[in-house]
Amino acid sequence: MTTLTQVAAAKRLPDWSWQTQPDALTKVYQFADFAGAFTFATHVAALAESHNHHPQITISWGRVALLWTTHDAGGVTELDVTLAQACDDLVVE
Repeated sequence: MTTLTQVAAAKRLPDWSWQTQPDALTKVYQFADFAGAFTFATHVAALAESHNHHPQITISWGRVALLWTTHDAGGVTELDVTLAQACDDLVVE
């Protein structure tokens, strides 16, 4: 698997942040309440299961933080970018 650079990922995901050590994509989503956050996290979990690729998910009141990376590749891959974009699409739905 080929890892992507921060610049390559940012072109496709301008609203996401880049974390180092390990390289990863991160984003925090805000919701009106805990139920909204939990519902979104459940949809992300289903998406992750369907691709057998799982993010770090942190849920708190009105907030979901996601971190996508591919441990086997040692950084961010095309699959991470694709699934991060799919998470953004979940908010719109």
